[in-house]
Amino acid sequence: MGVCRIIPLGGLGEVGKNMTAYEANDSIVVVDAGLAFPRDEHLGVDLVLPDFSYLREREHMIRGVVLTHGHEDHVGSLPYLMREVKIPAVFGTRLTLGLVKSKLDEHGLLREADLREVSPYDEPFDLGPFRIEFIRMAHSIPDAVAVVLETPGGRVVHTGDYKIDHTPVDGQRTDVGKLAEVGNRGVDLLLGDSTNAERAGVTQSERVVGEAFRQIFPQRKGKILISSFASNVHRMQQAADVAIDCGRKVAFVGRSMRKNANIARNLGYMNVPDDLVLRPNELAELPPHEQLILCTGSQGEPMSAMTRIAYNDHPGVKVMPGDTVIISAKPIPGNELKVHDAINRLAKSGAEVLHEDNAPVHVSGHGRAEELRTIISLLRPKAVMPVHGEFRMLAAHAQLAREGGIPEEGIILAENGSVVELSEHGARIIDQVPAGMTFVDGLGVGDIHDVALRDRRRLSEDGVLIVVATLTGANGRGGLTAAPELIARGFGDGAEGLLEELRGEAKEVLERLLIDDVTEIKLLQEHLHDALGGLIYNRTQRRPMILPVLVEI
Repeated sequence: MGVCRIIPLGGLGEVGKNMTAYEANDSIVVVDAGLAFPRDEHLGVDLVLPDFSYLREREHMIRGVVLTHGHEDHVGSLPYLMREVKIPAVFGTRLTLGLVKSKLDEHGLLREADLREVSPYDEPFDLGPFRIEFIRMAHSIPDAVAVVLETPGGRVVHTGDYKIDHTPVDGQRTDVGKLAEVGNRGVDLLLGDSTNAERAGVTQSERVVGEAFRQIFPQRKGKILISSFASNVHRMQQAADVAIDCGRKVAFVGRSMRKNANIARNLGYMNVPDDLVLRPNELAELPPHEQLILCTGSQGEPMSAMTRIAYNDHPGVKVMPGDTVIISAKPIPGNELKVHDAINRLAKSGAEVLHEDNAPVHVSGHGRAEELRTIISLLRPKAVMPVHGEFRMLAAHAQLAREGGIPEEGIILAENGSVVELSEHGARIIDQVPAGMTFVDGLGVGDIHDVALRDRRRLSEDGVLIVVATLTGANGRGGLTAAPELIARGFGDGAEGLLEELRGEAKEVLERLLIDDVTEIKLLQEHLHDALGGLIYNRTQRRPMILPVLVEI
């Protein structure tokens, strides 16, 4: 028996950017390539990707990327990875590849991509030294799978995201029978989703939300707006079904909502008759009680349809008293304030706002503690490595594994970059590789460093002061032509007195230095910076960014 190295490059100690490399016999298979959305401290950053350097240095070893499902936190970084690293093939289920095709097309990468459709009912196939098969899992997007990897070091089950939904909307239940069958073969290591590990009990079925819509819709006289994740095809389908039964027509508003609805309808995962689908600009022709609007923005994203509607900034949709807005998603940690702001604005417009806290309009796509226990008891793994979640979630999953009879040495609490070795002696952490994050900022990828973020944070907190002074004569020996000019941002209205004092200080410092025959521009700038910085700190306890600009004429 050989050895397999498992290296999580994202998704541990955080929610998002899930990516794991499996390495054996000079071959690598990558499971998932996700992204995360920026936190408040990532000023000006659009997306957060895993650090691809480990894969870039071993490009010749990569045999393919295997995708568990089509959510952004599992497939979103694939185009960026394919720009940097040659990927021989990408494996995914039908809907997952449908969403990936659209993404690669936007990046101009579709023609060179080798996309291979797989199904949980296929025979296992070989990828280098790995033998790979799939197990159907229920989740908040159709076509989700777990991956079984037969590796030289042992058999690994990588669950992806899942819940054990006994009544899913499309009838595609988590394949408990196959999980038990794989468990009977013997599982050496389980990499399990930990997102809801802290929550007791069982996640409710997706049908619960459909039943809530059946209770809510018939009583409403105004427009109904539902904001959810654009990939939650079953949620959109249930809302459309109930709305059509109530005599309403459906409009998809928001770029990703329209795109995903088109992909899902074209591939047969969603069924809404064409004559009942409206464009947003056709809504004005219908009375409010005949409209259902499905839109993006459940996370309060600044440019999303729901946020623009809430702030009365959307060209096609206005919220009026009597309308009903349903936020059919849970805020991702860090987005709560933005979501609450949007809810407050909508309520102020006179709409009734229903959300997870006051109506059963959302259920999670992730299994809770009882479901994680069930998976552990079905697979009976020798070792468990919690993945996909903040550290407290991983720790809760580890505790469930202990309670499920997994020995202490078989519980692997890893972090991004940990190198886990799996062999006949079991699984253990043996090394650490670099696994940070890469920022996408506008069109640039990876060109933002900590220094830039630190500067942006200082600008946002303490403002900026630009000092412009003109020096005359050879090497500035003639002195100042006039008092220095000050341009200040972030000092507020009552700062005239302080700016006047700073202007006097700048003039005095420069004149003193010029008299002392200090004419080196760099030295003058440094003295000016230090003197003004000290004065501002004494007066305001702030440290703005100070930029001295000296011009010689």
